[in-house]
Amino acid sequence: MLIVLDEGVAEITLNRPERSNAINQAMWQELRMAFAWADECEAVRVVVLGGSGRNFCSGIDLSMLAGVAQTVAHRDPARGREALRRVILDLQDCLSRVERCRKPVLAAIQGACIGGAIDLVTCCDMRYAAADVQFAVREIDVGMTADVGTLQRLPRLVADGIAREMAYTGRRVDGFEAKLIGLINQIFETPELLLDGVRQIARTIAAKSPLAIRGSKEMLNYGRDHSVADGLNYVATWNASMLTSADLEESLAAMREKRPPRFGD
Repeated sequence: MLIVLDEGVAEITLNRPERSNAINQAMWQELRMAFAWADECEAVRVVVLGGSGRNFCSGIDLSMLAGVAQTVAHRDPARGREALRRVILDLQDCLSRVERCRKPVLAAIQGACIGGAIDLVTCCDMRYAAADVQFAVREIDVGMTADVGTLQRLPRLVADGIAREMAYTGRRVDGFEAKLIGLINQIFETPELLLDGVRQIARTIAAKSPLAIRGSKEMLNYGRDHSVADGLNYVATWNASMLTSADLEESLAAMREKRPPRFGD
């Protein structure tokens, strides 16, 4: 994992290009640690998640899957299945840590985004892709049910029937279709233009009130999982505590003085 922080934008990059950034055991834990750091570091305002090399990520490393049976082996089958459940829950938590990050996470996706990589990018706030991108929920082709987030998060991004078709068939979805169905926000012609474009969007977000951005993400995530009435009640409570802030004062002063606002972390 590579991490670079510049002017409030943290770039977290999967870095196994020789294996198309397949996620092995070490990378699962590195993802959790990297996003825990991004969440806690006051200097981080926005995160850009990318993958080095030709492909964003080819999903879970199959050699890791092959070793799971030995890891959870037990003379009591029930205890072995309990151990496997705990392994799956831990992998889920590694990706949920991306979603729980208080700062917006923008995924920059090129080439293959397969299997576990879908689980990963659906945890992000926004997804942007190069024209060569190929998405696929590939777990069905290895005889398993996707279990670390795709089946829960993908139907909240695209139509239910599309999510089911992708999960049942494992077919590839190119960049044009991904934009059409709402899986990605925008397509860029090349990986280089993708990274430049996502960095520009990230810098725009980083220039806003960090407190207001964190509050907006909190409310959007909460509203996704609760009723409108629950969401309205929560945002009223939030703003009763957070509305009167130094960021609000700075925003009003900047408007009066006709200058860009300057917010603290």
